[in-house]
Amino acid sequence: MKVLQLVTSPRPFFEQQVSVLEDRGIECTVLGVPGEYDGDSGRTPLDYVRYYPKILSAVRSTDFDLVHANYGLTVPFALAQPTRPVVLTLWGTDLMSDQEWLRSISQHGARRSDAVVAPSQAMAKRLETPHELIPFGVDTDIFRPISQIKARKHVGWDTDKPIALFPYDTERSVKDFERARTLARQTETDLQLRAINGVDHDEMPYYMNASDALLVTSKRESGPMVVKEASACNLPVVSTDVGFVRETVDGVSNCFVSDDDDDLVNGLRTIARNRGRSDGREVIDGLSLESMGETLVSLYGQLLETNESAPSRRGVVHGI
Repeated sequence: MKVLQLVTSPRPFFEQQVSVLEDRGIECTVLGVPGEYDGDSGRTPLDYVRYYPKILSAVRSTDFDLVHANYGLTVPFALAQPTRPVVLTLWGTDLMSDQEWLRSISQHGARRSDAVVAPSQAMAKRLETPHELIPFGVDTDIFRPISQIKARKHVGWDTDKPIALFPYDTERSVKDFERARTLARQTETDLQLRAINGVDHDEMPYYMNASDALLVTSKRESGPMVVKEASACNLPVVSTDVGFVRETVDGVSNCFVSDDDDDLVNGLRTIARNRGRSDGREVIDGLSLESMGETLVSLYGQLLETNESAPSRRGVVHGI
């Protein structure tokens, strides 16, 4: 099976998705939007104008079985090629965006796609069309429990005090580092707050295992994936009630989710004093990349089988 994967900017979880699909015999060609995106400045309209001819050229030159649009901004281009079924995976910052036009594009694209994937219950509740719930997977071989002593030595943290990890750029207002700093201070313990940003993805498990808690104080989130990765490392989570945090750590020990500062402070204080780990790796179902990959491959197969026997919602016909 050959699949054209459309994406704005590849993220680690997307690259892992492609890797696990290829491990299962799916031949993936990734086509990203031209131009650069650094998180502060987006691409220009001209970059997206240049994107469509690249898609048409790819579809004409390769006998793809389907097109998989990853993120709401890519789905108009996937739908504009007239010959292949379209799968849409929404990432959250599209469907749950503060910008109405992006939410509208995502909802409209979902209605016209042949199959839609929502990675979380929080997103599923926002969708206005039938969809599949397929959580983003985590590489549990990389994100795994490691001795805290070994992890702290690896990252160069020469301390035996409890540490709360803030895994974001402190300048991003939506992540609310000032709130995190205030909460850590209010525990009235020797808890240290350490912020990291721009760390290589393969190094993150060491920072997580070197810490005693993951602290998320975001005002809004579509995920965040870092909570799933922390759970795979058995790192306790203290977080505002955003994205899929609550559903991810539901039933996981030593984790605290609330929008109330007193609750968050009490959670941090408990962890700082007992220095316990969570049981996230044992409790969470469907956490692994393998589970995600198997479900996606099954979805691809069902879609192609259905498309051969009946027209899709878009009236797709094979061949150019």
